[in-house]
Amino acid sequence: MPTLAAISKTRFPFSTKQQEVKQFAKEVFAPSFPHMDKLLSIFDHTEIDIRNLCKPFPYYSDAHTFEEQNAEYIRISLDYSVQAIESCIASAQIAKEEITDLILVSTTGLSTPSLDALIINKMRLNRNINRIPVFGLGCGGGVSGFAKASIVARENPDAVVLFLTVELCSLTFLQSDFSKSNFVGSSLFSDGVAACIITGDNRTNKTKNAITFLASQSNLYYDSLDVMGWEFLDKGMKVLFSKSIPDIISQNIKDDVDSFLSKHKLQLSDIRNFIFHPGGTKVLTAYEEALSLEGSCLNNTRKVMRDYGNMSSATVMYVLERCFSKGFTTGYGLMLAMGPGFSSEMVLLQMKKN
Repeated sequence: MPTLAAISKTRFPFSTKQQEVKQFAKEVFAPSFPHMDKLLSIFDHTEIDIRNLCKPFPYYSDAHTFEEQNAEYIRISLDYSVQAIESCIASAQIAKEEITDLILVSTTGLSTPSLDALIINKMRLNRNINRIPVFGLGCGGGVSGFAKASIVARENPDAVVLFLTVELCSLTFLQSDFSKSNFVGSSLFSDGVAACIITGDNRTNKTKNAITFLASQSNLYYDSLDVMGWEFLDKGMKVLFSKSIPDIISQNIKDDVDSFLSKHKLQLSDIRNFIFHPGGTKVLTAYEEALSLEGSCLNNTRKVMRDYGNMSSATVMYVLERCFSKGFTTGYGLMLAMGPGFSSEMVLLQMKKN
């Protein structure tokens, strides 16, 4: 079965305390929101302490064009992707020439040629790498991309699949957007780059513990296209973020998880490790209530959200990295994230400590 050989994450040098971001939001949004003090309490209820930001904080005080923001997205994404990949390759103890496939997920900027092509060129990776750039999955992209990378490795026992997720959410911030969605987004979203290597059955990994892919499932809910996503404007990418997200989770996630696990003759009580994308405090509460989870089940998810913020698709990879490096319980693992569509993405793992 496809096995996780290594995983790396990025801590940007410009991480900023949530309270500093709160003060910034107060200055930006105060003229448009008469009840600013009440709205600002949103920042205090996110459970976020630090925001992982790719630029020095004063950068966000200035207005930038879409062209300028996107140019920075390409430059920064390329630099930090290379760093994450090099770290991952070193951890896996492989040569870069051994990589057979590259799957890249990103939704916070545009590039053609796509970022994977830029990475292959800069790192001088094998020119025959099979590459799949994926755009538009948003917060669900980490789980969906991990599943796609694992399926590639399952089909080719000799595969060495590099999966990369790159999200620079802060560069999409629009100072001129005084919508509630933009305000909520400014309280949650940050930046992240994560890389992992997944290998086929013919490869022998150097890892002490084993995390293997068993199965995946996607669920798209009809008539929910406006729940989450981007509206593309001349001035940039305007975030769409509905307050109905926790309700959708409460109404659907239990059936989604139960139907997925039942296909593999399992039930929720068989899961020992929960690797969830956080979304936000209300999203986590919806998960816990709908799935009847104990508070400790989502400790890794909450710690990543506290220390980094919501990094869109990259966040769940940071949670997986924490499990991989800090430890987990032998048994089944469930990866889960929600994303634009509106949809849920799930992956079933077998996790074994040696």
